[in-house]
Amino acid sequence: MIPDPGTSPVEFFSAYSYYYPLFMAYLWMTGAVFYYYRYERPPKSHRDLPGGGLETPPPLAEYPLVSIIVPCHNEGRDIEDTVEYLLASTYPNFDILLIDDGSGDETRTILESLAARHPVIRVIYCARNQGKAVALTTASLMTPAQYLCCIDADALLDPEALSWLMVHFLNPRVGAVTGNPRVRNRSTLLGRLQVGEFSSIVGLIKRAQRTYGRIFTVSGVVACFRKAALHDVGYWSPDMLTEDIDISWKLQIRHWDVRFEPKAHCWILAPETLPGLWAQRLRWSMGGIQVMIKNWHIEHLWKARRMWPVLIEYLMSVVWAYAMLVMAVLWLAGQFVELPPDYRVPSLLSGWSGVMVGTTCLIQIGVSLALDSRYGSGSVRSFFWMIWYPLAYWMINMATTIVAVPRALLRNSKRRARWTSPDRGILP
Repeated sequence: MIPDPGTSPVEFFSAYSYYYPLFMAYLWMTGAVFYYYRYERPPKSHRDLPGGGLETPPPLAEYPLVSIIVPCHNEGRDIEDTVEYLLASTYPNFDILLIDDGSGDETRTILESLAARHPVIRVIYCARNQGKAVALTTASLMTPAQYLCCIDADALLDPEALSWLMVHFLNPRVGAVTGNPRVRNRSTLLGRLQVGEFSSIVGLIKRAQRTYGRIFTVSGVVACFRKAALHDVGYWSPDMLTEDIDISWKLQIRHWDVRFEPKAHCWILAPETLPGLWAQRLRWSMGGIQVMIKNWHIEHLWKARRMWPVLIEYLMSVVWAYAMLVMAVLWLAGQFVELPPDYRVPSLLSGWSGVMVGTTCLIQIGVSLALDSRYGSGSVRSFFWMIWYPLAYWMINMATTIVAVPRALLRNSKRRARWTSPDRGILP
């Protein structure tokens, strides 16, 4: 029997804890399917072609200069592969800016060698670690290009990705376009799970948010910007832990359009250890809370009115995390002491509730598989490991949110966000 949320606080928390993620899952799936039919579905003339009808980028009337900006901090292991892929881009007019942000390894030597071999490469040096936001802003101010493609130093940009991203800038109101990150390290179970996660959850959410009007964040690993839009909002903020979330909000509050392009692939390295995954997701959660705090002031709220649905969704997810914490604490306490009837939690997930959660996971995986299968068969094999990952995704979000809220609230708002070397997977 479904509890009436009004009968007691515990029953309300129980109902909210259960129904909120189910509601969001179906909302994301509905929005993603609409996005596919509205923006992503190949034209009839291409659907029977090999590769699932994956067409090539349409030609542009002109190809303005694009500066590809790659901030680097201790990237000696990966930067040469990253640059090799950038040089293979099919976009005909680009240069590459490599920023050495106070690296302590052989990064500087490698960057100098790359610049000596390739005339399109320039290297910018920061004597000390200034943080990714400062590195991006510095490079932006040192190029005449009016379009900037920012990628991480361990990411491999698909040769056609830049062309797909630039198509959107034909609309003068587009300030940024985020690409489609795809996990490339699949040597461990954790890596394979994240292959599916970026399709069944991250890609699904971005498609849905684009359908409903606003995107919570561009992917910091691959995003293209109009320089005039960046200048309008004051570029990246050096004190924000997640500069990508912050710049997305700054642009959209100023009424710049931010879009998602699923055909602009960028192959990334994901954490393959539990401590590495925890550190990454905790930083993401703290960064999201920081942006909410920054935009909570009344003078920002009205300017951000078109972001209210995204803001409400995020706040509801924070409430959900703490509702789950309350339920877990009460359930655990009930295993040792006799609680009053109104505070008893018989189980966290059982019976038909478990069936509904499992069914929703399967449907979500099936929808994301249908949307993403045309982009490569490798992702299909990874979905074998993904049946229960949407549930694990919510549990990770719960734990990191609970820890992130007090940390973000207590963090010095003037403290600069500097680099730390993340877990980038287990590669030879």
